[in-house]
Amino acid sequence: MNQLNTAFTLFLSLLVEAIPFLLLGVLLSSLLLFFIDERKLMAAMPRNPLLGAIFGSFGGFLFPVCECGNVPVARRLLLQGAPTAVAIGFLLAAPTVNPVVIWATWVAFRDQPEIVLLRVLFSLGIAIFISCIFSSQTDLRPLLQPTLARSIIFSQKNPGSGTSSSSTQKQEQPALLQSGSFLLGQTGEPLQMDARLLQTQALPTAKPSQRLPHRMGLFLENVVQELRELGGILVIGSAIAASIQVGIPREIIISLGQGPVTSILAMMLLAAVVSICSTVDSFFALAFASTFTSGSLLAFLVFGPTIDIKAIGLMLSVFKTRAIIYLFALVAQLTFLLSLIVNLHFG
Repeated sequence: MNQLNTAFTLFLSLLVEAIPFLLLGVLLSSLLLFFIDERKLMAAMPRNPLLGAIFGSFGGFLFPVCECGNVPVARRLLLQGAPTAVAIGFLLAAPTVNPVVIWATWVAFRDQPEIVLLRVLFSLGIAIFISCIFSSQTDLRPLLQPTLARSIIFSQKNPGSGTSSSSTQKQEQPALLQSGSFLLGQTGEPLQMDARLLQTQALPTAKPSQRLPHRMGLFLENVVQELRELGGILVIGSAIAASIQVGIPREIIISLGQGPVTSILAMMLLAAVVSICSTVDSFFALAFASTFTSGSLLAFLVFGPTIDIKAIGLMLSVFKTRAIIYLFALVAQLTFLLSLIVNLHFG
């Protein structure tokens, strides 16, 4: 009974600490539907691979999506003709390098500010490095799904096409900042689970007096939908963290958590399996702060937002399987190496 009470107390404490940040992240990402003009954003993107990688990696400050929304946005960037480095940089860094996640990590690890700093630096370094690798490939289309590659060819052939072609493209593609959960359609296109949000293509042709109510409806839909989906993930993740802390013998946790190598591998595996939202994953990691090494906590916080099992299906709408394996392998190796350096030199 004491173990059950302890687990329930830990579960509630994780929820109480994390829910405000989840709500803040959902509100911010939904509000951006009002303020970001994606055409101006595309025009401002640098074409230099290194500058593009940096620009994309800091994209989370423009629209702070978690790993539930970064894949559709990265896919849309590629479709719109964004440089490869920008799209890959955003895909890898946006779930971590954004103000909501940084603030949440600071609140969770205010006694270990180095965790906050190193999380941002490692995430940026990995994203920029891998973005530059991918941008070295002149033609990215062999790594992309055929449907996406054909769409990119079409958009390149019609950069200044007439109004009818332009409006057709707008109707076929979801809004860049549209958030929420997605499913794969029959053609390989990501389709949002809420059918009402798929009607946003009518917005550009609507009368000015109709746009505000439509956007307000979209804003409320996004808030409710993301809270419902991400809140469920948060509850499950908090329950798993509490169960592990109480259910697994402490000797096993300590033996795994104190090894410079085993602790990193254990937390990377846990990050991939749990797939908790990056907005609140720092509170999940905090539950292991007393028994696991600093490097392993960083491995969880850096690796988890990138290698997200629940997003693999969506990733397959962008990249071929071999490209995903290559991408994940690079992230895993770099995360392990950087975390091991922290354990060996600062542990």
